[in-house]
Amino acid sequence: MIERLQGAFTALVTPFDEQDKVDTKALARLVKAQLEHGIDGLVPCGTTGETATLTDAEQERVVKTTIEAAEGKAPIIAGTGSNSTRIAVENTKRAKAWGADVALVVCPYYNKPTQDGMFRHFKAIWEEVGMPIIAYNVPGRTASDLMPETIAKLVHEGVIIGLKDATANMIRAQETLTLVGDKPFAMLSGDDFTILPFVAVGGRGVISVVSNIIPGDTAKLVKATLAADFATARPLNSRIVEFSKAMFLSSNPIPVKAAMALAGWAPARVRMPLVTADDGLAMKVRAAMNAYRGMAEDADLQGWMS
Repeated sequence: MIERLQGAFTALVTPFDEQDKVDTKALARLVKAQLEHGIDGLVPCGTTGETATLTDAEQERVVKTTIEAAEGKAPIIAGTGSNSTRIAVENTKRAKAWGADVALVVCPYYNKPTQDGMFRHFKAIWEEVGMPIIAYNVPGRTASDLMPETIAKLVHEGVIIGLKDATANMIRAQETLTLVGDKPFAMLSGDDFTILPFVAVGGRGVISVVSNIIPGDTAKLVKATLAADFATARPLNSRIVEFSKAMFLSSNPIPVKAAMALAGWAPARVRMPLVTADDGLAMKVRAAMNAYRGMAEDADLQGWMS
């Protein structure tokens, strides 16, 4: 599996219809389009997928729809994390039974566990389920921070095979890679604005929000950086970094869902306590989309506009 964990992976939005139900038709259409545009893998039920507001039945529907629509063409990394170790174990068991390839397990939030507590949390999931795990470290949302020494310990004991790192800290990324050494390990950026530097220091790719709307260019950027083709990577990176600013003007996934709606791919609706983009935010998102299209004749977004 580790060989397949390289490239651009989309943290999929979960489309909701006007009755606030999961729109599986829109999701399946999105999955197929992502793969057609060169995305290397798909991540249902992550933060961008608003998993915190999905019922167990809805999570099953989302993961199974993604797996069926992907038709085995790309690895499926299902979000299964919780701040309860017991619930995270059960979530991971279910994802494995549904056919997901890898579990994305966020660091326990709110509880503020120690490093030893987080180590035991991930180890318990691995021992109970035996499914490949990517740890997800996003201190800005969880109020917990998985340190490089703990990550390396988890890798050396075979508990995790990868890390989604949303610290935007290149020093930390390099330190983690040094401590992991030659163990098989897929370190993926969790921030769209750090793709180029993150991959350049040794990361294997990104789990991306913006690739929902610009999958082709995101995939091209990762591939070019992995190949040390910086003449191609730098202008792509500049465009994506600028576009990313608009995609995080409000809480994720509010702006990217507004973009998806403007492009005709999925409704803008998000679930409470998030609120759908108002007219002012939607105008800023539209302006960013138009600006992105104007940066290059071959901008990937052109093919997505309805």
